[in-house]
Amino acid sequence: MILAVLCLSVFLVVVDNTIVNVALVTFSRDLGASTSQLQWIVDAYSLVFAGLLLAAGSLGDRRGRKGTMQVGLLLFAATSVLAALSGSAEQLIAARAAMGIGAALIFPATLAILINVFHEPVERAKAIGAWSGVTGLAVALGPLAGGFLLEHFWWGSIFLVNLPIVAIALLAGWKLIPTSRDRHAGRPDPVGIVVSIAMISLLVWTVIEAPDNGWTSTVTLAGFAGAAALLTGFVLWERRRVDPMLDVSVFSNARFSAASLAVATAFFGLFGFIFLVTQYFQVVRGYNTLSAGVHTLPFAVTAAIISPISARLALRFGTKLIVGLGLLSMSAGFLAASFLDGGSSYWTAVVPSMVLMAGGLALTTAPATEAIMGSLPVDKAGVGSAVNDTTREIGGTLGVAVVGSVFSSLYGPQVAAALTKLGVPAEPVGIARESVVAAMEVAKRAPGFARQPILDAASDAFLHGMAAGCRVAGLATLVGAAIAFAALPARAEAVVGDGAALAAAPQPVPAT
Repeated sequence: MILAVLCLSVFLVVVDNTIVNVALVTFSRDLGASTSQLQWIVDAYSLVFAGLLLAAGSLGDRRGRKGTMQVGLLLFAATSVLAALSGSAEQLIAARAAMGIGAALIFPATLAILINVFHEPVERAKAIGAWSGVTGLAVALGPLAGGFLLEHFWWGSIFLVNLPIVAIALLAGWKLIPTSRDRHAGRPDPVGIVVSIAMISLLVWTVIEAPDNGWTSTVTLAGFAGAAALLTGFVLWERRRVDPMLDVSVFSNARFSAASLAVATAFFGLFGFIFLVTQYFQVVRGYNTLSAGVHTLPFAVTAAIISPISARLALRFGTKLIVGLGLLSMSAGFLAASFLDGGSSYWTAVVPSMVLMAGGLALTTAPATEAIMGSLPVDKAGVGSAVNDTTREIGGTLGVAVVGSVFSSLYGPQVAAALTKLGVPAEPVGIARESVVAAMEVAKRAPGFARQPILDAASDAFLHGMAAGCRVAGLATLVGAAIAFAALPARAEAVVGDGAALAAAPQPVPAT
């Protein structure tokens, strides 16, 4: 029952990462949101969420994970109402940023509570598998839920739907979840908290803005340099403290650092692909928002089936093998998706690529999460969870930025050249370069004889950019697989922290 409450809470947080994507056209029409404002309606949540994760995990360890999660749920509900009632794009961006604060308080607390409730290795592996499965499921179901709500209700429903879920999680959590905290927490670390927030926020902001500013622009390079300087300062400060917020020496543990990198590369590829495939379904294949969401169900179903058993497979066969094979499977899925076109069979081309990706994601995330959490004492579960969650967010944000940049660098010039060749004037050509959706609008306003050639040119350019983007995602997960096979230990080497068998030796998995 506790696991069900934790999974419900984490589902709420993750689904809000993707549910707004299908509403962007609606926001543009009803709120008059510009392209830049649409980007920040999505990114304000991710930026605040990622920036506060490490600090929120530390707060949960020190003040109590149950209380931290409950406060986060209340804040999430209140800010969801503000988002639903927003009368302008600026108000919605501010509300989405405030929702990120609540999400940061909830997410690391869920995994930290799980680690404190499930101590026996096989049971903990099952629980982490279920938790990881729900996070993957939420990513896939966000567009489906958003599409259904937009099809039947006003756009504010995608935020108000959070309220009954929060009510259930709050009441059930208050009754069921035990209180836990770091029994040996030292003095508060305000310097570490402030520097960690600044470091992660600057890094995520730089990555988000890099495609617009240019990856080699002064602003981007200064942002990366500033984040690196803050990281250096954070490490030096934490190493000096007797009671650090995060014991940075844990990164010297190959099990912890290699698993963190595996999570980052998996979500790099996943979020980069989702950025493309939602447009592929709606623009190239012509699905509406609800139908596009329905057609992602094979991904969700595959993740839901494999995630609960993946951590147990790692106990039996070793983390190295399962995580490495998972990343290889994702890479194969991205490569297969790079050959999709408008006429590709859904069942024999699209579905197999999604199954490879979803299966690979499930095989990667649960065992890698168990490796990260198993490298830390139980009292530090909140910070450990925050590190796991931060790598997901940064990896996913970087994936959207890099894959999006690769896509744009190929799509824009090709569609411009094709439309110019068709005799389209310079102004609509410039509009069409911005996005494939903008190109569709250009086609709608064109004379009847020119519409189909413009649509065909936009579709061809989109598929050209998508192929390259999918191959970049596949290369990232292939590199992640190589690192996992080379650096990730097959088994935990020692028992850590207060005698808690968080990194216990593998035990036989009973037949079920």
